[in-house]
Order: sequence, then C-alpha cells, then structure tokens
Amino acid sequence: MPDGRHLADRMLDAVNDHDLDRLSRCYDRHAVLSTPLGVYEGHEQIVRYWESLFRSFADLAVTVWNRMECADPVFSEWTMTGTHTGPFALPDGGVAGASGRRITLRGCGACQTKNGLVAVHRNYFDMLELYSQLGFSPVAD
Repeated sequence: MPDGRHLADRMLDAVNDHDLDRLSRCYDRHAVLSTPLGVYEGHEQIVRYWESLFRSFADLAVTVWNRMECADPVFSEWTMTGTHTGPFALPDGGVAGASGRRITLRGCGACQTKNGLVAVHRNYFDMLELYSQLGFSPVAD
C-alpha cells in the first residue's frame, strides 16, 4: 500500500500525463476534491473535473517545487501551466471559448489518504490570478 507522499506523486504524474483512468484509480470511490472551481464528490465528479481542465488547457502541466514530508495529509506546492485551448466553465454558468492565453498559477495541494487511496484532496490557487491571465474581469460589466 503506497504511503501518502508516493500516492500524491503518482496522482500528479497521472495529471501531467492527462491519464484519467490512472488518475481515477488514485482516488477512493467516495473521495472529495475541493478546489477554487468547486467541490467534487466521488469518482465520476472528480474525473469530470480533471477531464474539463484537460479540455480547457490541452497542455496543462503541474510542476511540484516543494514537497512537505509528513505522514498524512501530504502537502505539495506547485506551479500549474497551460494554454487556454478549449471551453472553460465560468462561475455564472457561462462558458469562455479558447483564448490561446497562457496561464501560470502557483498553488498548493493537500491529500489525505484512506486504505492507500486519496480520500480528501484540496487544491488552493488564486482565482483572480487565473481570471486575470485569461483576460476576464473580476467585476461584471
């Protein structure tokens, strides 16, 4: 059974490979993923979240630059990069078409494990930074 650090690294490798099957096998079937974009519960919702991100940013990549070595939860600080090449869901229910803009977001993630799988995954990043890089205004016109 993998420890939390190994499991988190395996999950991040699957993200970088855009491998939804491998990614889903990292999560407990009742896992909860919480991000600034929303809360996703269970395999189906979590896979849909990652699939949506991969569709929005076809070259999405996460580079971990700090791994906190602790038992559980495991923490990683990272930089996420990508090019906005596909539809991106907006908080008002709208969808932004591909802009071709590059994003570079700094963030961190915390993974709690249960029986060798991710049970709770929390990602933190600045939504204002994301929207600004995509050319969106945080204030409605």
